[in-house]
Amino acid sequence: KAWNVLALDGSNWQRIDLFDFQRDIEGRVVENISKRCGGFLRKLSLRGCLGVGDNALRTFAQNCRNIEVLNLNGCTKITDATCTSLSKFCSKLRHLDLASCTSITNLSLKALSEGCPLLEQLNISWCDQVTKDGIQALVRGCGGLKALFLKGCTQLEDEALKYIGAHCPELVTLNLQTCLQVTDDGLITICRGCHKLQSLCASGCSNITDAILNALGQNCPRLRILEVARCSQLTDVGFTTLARNCHELEKMDLEECVQITDSTLIQLSIHCPRLQVLSLSHCELITDDGIRHLGNGACAHDRLEVIELDNCPLITDASLEHLKSCHSLERIELYDCQQITRAGIKRLRTHLPNIKVHAYFAPVTPPPSVGGSRQRFCRCCIIL
Repeated sequence: KAWNVLALDGSNWQRIDLFDFQRDIEGRVVENISKRCGGFLRKLSLRGCLGVGDNALRTFAQNCRNIEVLNLNGCTKITDATCTSLSKFCSKLRHLDLASCTSITNLSLKALSEGCPLLEQLNISWCDQVTKDGIQALVRGCGGLKALFLKGCTQLEDEALKYIGAHCPELVTLNLQTCLQVTDDGLITICRGCHKLQSLCASGCSNITDAILNALGQNCPRLRILEVARCSQLTDVGFTTLARNCHELEKMDLEECVQITDSTLIQLSIHCPRLQVLSLSHCELITDDGIRHLGNGACAHDRLEVIELDNCPLITDASLEHLKSCHSLERIELYDCQQITRAGIKRLRTHLPNIKVHAYFAPVTPPPSVGGSRQRFCRCCIIL
């Protein structure tokens, strides 16, 4: 009985994560939890709970008015009505995740702006009905936003970014992945208005140029994470400016930045001593010399943990020799680096026994044909 009393005491249920039970969670479960926990509940995750809809969340909002962190990622039944309820009853809300809630529109952002002024983190990734009007309404009432995830919001354009830059000086994290209409104009406004920016993802924003890297270097010295995969207009010139001004960089995703050469790696090795993760996959102009500079750089000995070099055809076993001094290196990706050999990988592992290497062996040279037939050889995946 004593255990039962404790189990039903709402004060013991301040944080609840129902992700492991997502398939079994229906609206009535959420309603019962809200009645049991009441004002004690501070953090709730319903990520992936497809059975939860607007009615249950209205009851939840009415009962749990002190909620601060709410994760509704993938709760595809919910609509703008849920955000209206949160706006009306949950004024202390700080973190809200609505990713993949595809029925969410500008009306939700307007409601949050009016009723949740303390909002610091909002994820509306893949809510592709949201436009600049919704962003404008949101930032006018939630100027304290520190993290904004807009991945896959394909209707957003530069005008939306200008509102963010003008009203969100505290912004630290911004994700714009696959926001295809974004150009230099919008992102430059972000850089000029959000000097505290530490993490920017613009992967897939193929219209951006070196002007963005220059603006980041001039305005955002605290930048730690930059993801610009598939931004093929970026060059060594822009990354040189960035590296010389943003010395706190820790993670860079430069996959398919096809114009960069060893020059970028030289600048990173000199100016970015905190670099931990670097993706150079499909950067086909990178050579062993660039990896040599990286292996001798300030980050090499005790910082660099991951380097991805998939589809870098000029990389050879010599690069692996240059990385032997990177004692913190945990993983290296070498898929389709056809000049990398099994012997080179084994030599690397003698110096770094705990490293994980993902690679294809170079193709085996087939023997000459005998009697008009030729044996077929294929490449094999090695994960060590």
